Amino acid sequence: MLELELIASNCKPETVFFGGGTPSILTLRQWETVLRAMERLNLLGAAEWTVECNPATVSADKANLLRSFGVNRISMGVQSLDEGLLERLGRIHSREQVFRSYDILRAAGFDNVNIDLMFAIPGQTLELWQCTLDGALALGTEHLSCYEVIYEDDTPLYRQLQAGEFDVDEDLACTMYDALIDRCATAGFRQYEIANFARDHRATVSGAETKPATETRTAAAIPTFACQHNVGYWRGRDYYGIGPSASEYVNGVRARNWSNTTFWIEELERGRRAKEFSETLSPLSRAGELAAFGLRMNAGWPFEDFRKRTGMELREEWRTNLDTLIAQGWAEETPEVFLLNRTGLRFADAAAEQLLR
Repeated sequence: MLELELIASNCKPETVFFGGGTPSILTLRQWETVLRAMERLNLLGAAEWTVECNPATVSADKANLLRSFGVNRISMGVQSLDEGLLERLGRIHSREQVFRSYDILRAAGFDNVNIDLMFAIPGQTLELWQCTLDGALALGTEHLSCYEVIYEDDTPLYRQLQAGEFDVDEDLACTMYDALIDRCATAGFRQYEIANFARDHRATVSGAETKPATETRTAAAIPTFACQHNVGYWRGRDYYGIGPSASEYVNGVRARNWSNTTFWIEELERGRRAKEFSETLSPLSRAGELAAFGLRMNAGWPFEDFRKRTGMELREEWRTNLDTLIAQGWAEETPEVFLLNRTGLRFADAAAEQLLR
């Protein structure tokens, strides 16, 4: 609570995201402590408030408590609906728990639910991936986030890879990604970022779609149920980061908290933010980052929006880079917007490198 107290007077959140771990593992009493503190500090009332949940840690009591304090979006880390792959990933939940937790969340009144899925898992065939997609889409969620597996140091998967227990099949990963895009489109989702898909209208039990009572769009190309918090990152809005390792960008200063929890606590007890580093970016460096991040979105960068956000002209400062991306067959340009095409989105990280300053 100490860090919340330090930023509360300068913060009126439009969006909130509790994640980067498994916040749903907190007990009911711990959640009450956090939520009461936010209430006391006038930090409630965000238009979008997401909490990440592991299906094994969802309960009716927790779901009802979160909903009563204004949490209105849940992101559930499913990863796969295949028991064998869940075991390989070291996940603590089962396929059955996914469906049970989903029903609990709906019963508590959550009408904006995201499901996280993972593809290119070692041992995952195209058929298994398609079965997971079909099962997830059948739930009728408003949002899907789908990521290619990442081999991080000090994880069982990384050690297995290093030991030669399996090979990385890049061609299969690309096939799975293509299948994802096509399958989501047929199910009424629109891709709005490399790994993110959302509906414009809520699906009913029968499979039909109903229009929400209110719709807010940051741009015509961004679907109604897009995660507004993440759109804020990609479009360069300021954000506070709370907790060990948390990053933030506020008033032109980028900073990151210490990852060491003990040191983080000690710094806060001394009455100061526990920053490992902070830096002020030059206008050109910041604009380059925004150019790179914004192209992750299918909407690309409308030239006028980029100018208003950065004070710079994308078509001028980055002219050579834009022409290179077009020549590579990765991007398209109109009088109003520059955007990566389907091929370019697959190589968005490489495209981003060309825009950084």
